[in-house]
Amino acid sequence: MTDIIDDLRWRGLIQDSTDLDAMRAHLAAGPVTFYTGVDPTAESMHIGNLVQQLTARRLQRAGHRPILLVGGSTGLIGDPNEEGERALQSPEVVAERAEKIRAQVEPFFDFDGPHAARMVNNLDWTAPMSALEFLRDVGKHFPVNQMLGREVVRARLEAGGISFTEFSYQLLQAYDFYHLHREYGVTLQHGGSDQWGNIIAGVDFCRRKGVGPVHAFTTPLVTRADGTKFGKTAAGLAVWLDPAMTSPYAFYQFWFNTPDADVGGYLRLFSFRSRDEVEALEKATAERPAAREAQRALAEELTTLLHGEAETRQVLAASQALFGRGTLAELAPGTLEAALAEAGLVQVHGELPSAAELCKAAGLVGGLKEARRTVAEGGLYVNNERVSDADTPVSAGSLLHGRFLVLRRGRRTVAGVERVR
Repeated sequence: MTDIIDDLRWRGLIQDSTDLDAMRAHLAAGPVTFYTGVDPTAESMHIGNLVQQLTARRLQRAGHRPILLVGGSTGLIGDPNEEGERALQSPEVVAERAEKIRAQVEPFFDFDGPHAARMVNNLDWTAPMSALEFLRDVGKHFPVNQMLGREVVRARLEAGGISFTEFSYQLLQAYDFYHLHREYGVTLQHGGSDQWGNIIAGVDFCRRKGVGPVHAFTTPLVTRADGTKFGKTAAGLAVWLDPAMTSPYAFYQFWFNTPDADVGGYLRLFSFRSRDEVEALEKATAERPAAREAQRALAEELTTLLHGEAETRQVLAASQALFGRGTLAELAPGTLEAALAEAGLVQVHGELPSAAELCKAAGLVGGLKEARRTVAEGGLYVNNERVSDADTPVSAGSLLHGRFLVLRRGRRTVAGVERVR
C-alpha cells in the first residue's frame, strides 16, 4: 500500500502539521486512532466539510481507526471567525442539528471490523463539568498570551473585540483531544487549516497534561483557480450534503460544471481514484477539454458516494432526457423538478397558454415574434417534441406527472414550466 502520508501530500491534503517524519513513523507503526470533528453550525454539512470526512475515510481505508466527533458543546459556543460574533443557537436547535449531521457522517465509514469507526458528541463529556472544574483542570494550562496570538483572535481584537465565550472556544476543542486520547487512545487529529490554532492548542494541552506524543495536521481551505471560496455557487449559496437543501441533480451539476483549471485538483482532493487514474483524467482534460471526461468522472463518483447508485442513475437519465437523449416520462417527479429548477422553472396558473407564450415566459426568447420565428425554423420543443404551431394552447395532457413541461430551444437551451392550480 502507498504510504498514507505520501498519498495525502500528493493529493494536496496536508498544509500544516506537527513533525511530519514522526507522524509518518507513527502511522506506519500500526493502527492509529485519530479524530476529526464538525460543529452543527447549520442544518447540514456543505461540500467544504466534505474534505475532512473524505480525508478520514482515506485514513480508515489505510488501516486506521476514526473517531468522528459532532460538536454538541462547541456548537453551543461557536468558533470565532473574522466576520464577528456568531449568533448563539438554543440547545434544542444545536441538538437537532447535531443529529442531522451525525446521520450525514455515518454513511462514509465502516463501523464494523478491526478499524471500526466510532461516533461521539463532545457534549457528553463537557456538560457534566462545572465551571470551577473547567477553569481549574483545563483553563489553568492555557497562557493567555498564547491564546491572544491566534490569528483570528488578533483580527477580532483589532476590529473591535471578542467575547469571552468565543475566546474560550479553543479550550473546549483542546480538551476534546485530551479526553479522546484518555478514553480511546486517540493520537492524531486533523481538520481544516482555519482550525490550526485550535488543533495546536490541543496538542499542547496533551503535552502539559503529560500524555502523548500526539500528532496533528490540517488540510488547506479549498478555493477555485480564480481564488474564490470553494463550495459556493455563483449566487453565493452553499452546496449542501442534505438532498432536501441541494438536490442530487444540483449536486451532480456543481461538480460537472467544474472549470478545467480546477478539475484536476478536485479529483485529487475528493476522488478515491488512483494516482494513475487521476493523471489520465488530467491528461484527457488537457487534450480533449470539450469531452469533460474528468468532470463527468468526478460528478458521478461523488454523487454516488453521497446519494447512492440509484439516485445517480436518475440524475444521469435527467441530464440526457432534458436535451432529447432520453425519455422524460421515466424520470421521477423529484428528479425532474430538481433538474428544471436548475435550468430555470417558471410557474403558470390555470389553463396552459400557447407554446410561444410559454417560451417567452420562460425566458427562452425575447418576445412572441422571436418565438414564432423559432417555431417556423423548427427550433422549439415541448417535452422533446418539435412544436409546429406556435399559437395553439398546449394541451394539459402534455404535462409530465400532471405538473411539468420541458421547453427546449435548439439543442442546448432548456427551461421548465410548472402548472400550479
